[in-house]
Amino acid sequence: MEQKILEKPKWLVQHVCNDDTYKNVRKLVKNLNLHTVCESADCPNIGECFGHKTATFLILGGVCTRACRFCAVPKGKPDLIDPNEPENLAQAAAYLGLKHVVITSVTRDDLPRGGAEQFAACIAAVRNSSPDTSIEVLTPDFRGNVSALNIVLKAKPTVFNHNIETVPRLYSAIRPIADYQQSIDVLRYAAHYGEPLLVKSGIMVGLGESQEEIEEVCNDLHEAGVNILTIGQYLRPSLKHVPVAEYVTPGKFEMYKRIAKGIGFEHVVSGPLVRSSYHAGLMVEECVHH
Repeated sequence: MEQKILEKPKWLVQHVCNDDTYKNVRKLVKNLNLHTVCESADCPNIGECFGHKTATFLILGGVCTRACRFCAVPKGKPDLIDPNEPENLAQAAAYLGLKHVVITSVTRDDLPRGGAEQFAACIAAVRNSSPDTSIEVLTPDFRGNVSALNIVLKAKPTVFNHNIETVPRLYSAIRPIADYQQSIDVLRYAAHYGEPLLVKSGIMVGLGESQEEIEEVCNDLHEAGVNILTIGQYLRPSLKHVPVAEYVTPGKFEMYKRIAKGIGFEHVVSGPLVRSSYHAGLMVEECVHH
């Protein structure tokens, strides 16, 4: 039976703010042989973020070894690691004058430590060229490999982010190769690592989860030591991906924010167009001055 495709509501429309700046950032990223999650994952905020001279850098190539059913990043045989990537990324961050750099990656299950060394090299390169810039890493689960986590955490990012994505019941349908408890354990490990560190995670809604399930995930994340939480609408990248079960209203996002704040999160950003890296620098500033 063919599934009905829901019509996208008006609150999900997003526009490019500054077309010339948008084009210049896109050209810079291409010339330095870099990837951005903004482009690879079809982020709905690409216009706004590029237009404000900011971007989330996607390292370790542009091809993922996993086939999560919500994500638009290409899957298949992964790229060779570019040894110039850390310096190119740092150059781009300095050119754009970024106050806050977000570094994420494809999942590289083909590598012994999932590419953790490249995360550390990128952190070091940005810190060297832009010492006043705060650095956020959005990592894969590294299959729970503690030595990989140690490599990233030893490099002292300002924020360690790993997205839980959805509720445990939906993992087999949405993140079939991932494990909910493993992701919770990764976040707990980062939160108890010992360095002054903000720990962050994100949830997508609109996949068929219940309010009670969202509350349970929030409780699990808070108990693990997560400080910052993002909640956003799942948007289907293509007909090959999991359909949207519900377009959650702005009012319901506000309710989720109240619930999460009530549980004890320091900072919660909840809204239809919220993504893990959306206004990430503002979140860090608010947490630091809290």
